[in-house]
Amino acid sequence: MSTAGTGDEARPALTLRSLHPNIRLRLGVGFIQRLLSVMLMPLLVIHLAGLYGAAVAGALTVCVAAAGIAANFLGGHLADVHGRRPVMVAGELGATVTFALLALANSPWWSSGPATFALFLLNTCCSQLATPAADAMMVDVSTPENRPLVYTINYWSINLAFTVGALLGGFLYDGHFLQLLTGAAVLCLLTTAVMWRWISETAPSTGAPGASGPAAMVRGYLAVARDRVFLRQLAAAALIAAVEMQIGYYIAVRLADEFPRQTLLTLGSFGLDVDGTAILGVLRAVNAALVVALILAAKTLLGRVGERTRLYGGITVFTAGYMIWAVSNSGWVLIAAAVLLTVGEIASVPVRQALLADLIDPEARTKYMAAYALNARVGLLVAALCVTLGAFVPAVGMSLLYATAGVAALLLYRSLLGVRTTRETETNLVKAA
Repeated sequence: MSTAGTGDEARPALTLRSLHPNIRLRLGVGFIQRLLSVMLMPLLVIHLAGLYGAAVAGALTVCVAAAGIAANFLGGHLADVHGRRPVMVAGELGATVTFALLALANSPWWSSGPATFALFLLNTCCSQLATPAADAMMVDVSTPENRPLVYTINYWSINLAFTVGALLGGFLYDGHFLQLLTGAAVLCLLTTAVMWRWISETAPSTGAPGASGPAAMVRGYLAVARDRVFLRQLAAAALIAAVEMQIGYYIAVRLADEFPRQTLLTLGSFGLDVDGTAILGVLRAVNAALVVALILAAKTLLGRVGERTRLYGGITVFTAGYMIWAVSNSGWVLIAAAVLLTVGEIASVPVRQALLADLIDPEARTKYMAAYALNARVGLLVAALCVTLGAFVPAVGMSLLYATAGVAALLLYRSLLGVRTTRETETNLVKAA
């Protein structure tokens, strides 16, 4: 039996109000957390660069990123052993304390570069510690029928937070850094109180206490690494991430080097001239604005489209958009490609996230979520390598490389849809028996 048809018939009746209270709270809290992250993390890096220089700041940022990855894995283990709620509350409380101390370390009363770095690292660790628990909680209390709606709203929230956070940080950094950090501490204190008061525990009960300690954590992640279905999901997501992150790496470099200055728009005596750097900003703005504007309407526009069609068609047009970005030097063609790939992104992302939630082991959900976060790190690594590769391979070759990644991701997701259908059939047979 096709799951796509069943889910699509049920979805039009679903609303935000019909979702579990934990999900509604998590969407609101998550928006604030992402807003603060997007607004303040780049500013902290800029601040460190001002104190120590770009080279040292880069090395310090790598240390922060590595510590964040380690905390993510630790958080995945702790949330499976001790539950989602305590890890989420502890992580948010830690973020509150570190933001408050960061404000103090950059105040008229105390100014310390080493303390700023140490607190930046601790703040990142606290945030990353709670992330797998928060992601797993959304899966715990959602259903296969409402997960596409949950992830659609969550994806819209992420992009809105990115847009608003980038604007606030960019305009308020100069002369208002202390106020931004103080405001972040106050907001984190409020979200901590909300989670403590209203979010309930959702971890599945296994009937036996989970094993704790480093050895148990290693065994748990080794079990995740042996799950071939999950590894296919991770590989498919990493392929998509590697293509998506090209806008900040190879494509950015190519446009800066090759894009000829041209007039995009003429209104009377006014002409909008753009060079490679300017068109890069335009493309990013178009992508973010369209996601924020269209993704909530996607439920209505794509409600009758089956999951397979949304997934396959979405990945196809998303990849095609990036292929055009890799070769074109026409401003309007690049903008049209931005619209195309954004539509593909909106169509496929909720389906991919729902598929992940359907196929991971419920008893080790946060470990899977922590491991799944590696897809973005792998994507960043591949994107960085593509800058070097692009120095030797022509633009058409890079475009074909994106096509290869897109086709590979499609084939992997096709096999994963087959796995889900098989599992659902087996479950239905057991219930019928």
